[in-house]
Amino acid sequence: MTHIAGKVAVVTGAGSGIGRALALQLARRRCSLALTDVVPADLEHTAAACRRAGAADVMTSVVDAANRDAVTHHAGQVLDRFGAVHLLFNNAGIGLVAEVLEQRLDDVQRILDVNLGGVINGTQVFLPHLIASGGGHLINISSIFGMIAIPTQSAYHASKFAVRGYTEGIAVEMRMAGHPVRVSCVHPGGIATNIARNAHLRGPRDRHEVASLFDQLATTSPERAARTILRGVERNRTRIMVGADAHALHLMGQLLGSRYLGVVAAIGRRRLAALDNGSAARVAGGSTPTPPIVGAGEAAS
Repeated sequence: MTHIAGKVAVVTGAGSGIGRALALQLARRRCSLALTDVVPADLEHTAAACRRAGAADVMTSVVDAANRDAVTHHAGQVLDRFGAVHLLFNNAGIGLVAEVLEQRLDDVQRILDVNLGGVINGTQVFLPHLIASGGGHLINISSIFGMIAIPTQSAYHASKFAVRGYTEGIAVEMRMAGHPVRVSCVHPGGIATNIARNAHLRGPRDRHEVASLFDQLATTSPERAARTILRGVERNRTRIMVGADAHALHLMGQLLGSRYLGVVAAIGRRRLAALDNGSAARVAGGSTPTPPIVGAGEAAS
């Protein structure tokens, strides 16, 4: 078992969604917390809630997970303050809704920089300290979209499939070397966060329509997701599935193999048609369409 109570935990993307929920759950276990996000107001809101919830200590830092120098500097500050790191939750992430022919290279690069680069930066900078703690645990947040593919998410898939492979490779290495570090890769399904509202958009889709569809599919609350993740961490699960939809989609992929792609294509064709028709109707009705791309801060995956 990985014992969580009273440990030092680093949580990235802690300003909202799964990151905030994880921070609060850890605070209730009297952990000392090092929280990061790119939105200062959200970060401070989480920190205040964690202090009220009983955290032993709370440190906040505005850090872009994609910036290696910033992550390295943050690690030094964490060690200066707490002396050790036992748990690292690489959670920061952003979304992109665009078919491959609609994507721009800078869109894709930013997705990879944050979703994959952020995980690599955090892991490489903090892993030696997790080893030194004598009982560390590395938790990287992938997605059910790190296991199966759907339309408009190819860049997101690239980042999340890569997080899965990277994390599982590390798990093998830690076991092979006998290092005292457990490794978990988390695969959430639809979680009711703001990632769809904050996502970059390309093509004819309207932000309201995309968010509405996501809300219909996001059946798991961040709080429930955080409880599932921490239960998996406590039980030293290498793979942690979050939500009934994640389990169902994973099972579909296992049962159908590559044939699942045909099923997803048929469903996706209807979904995208509904989105495009809804967007066209809103424009025809006189509403102002959302600009083709809108900047997004880090949000829970």
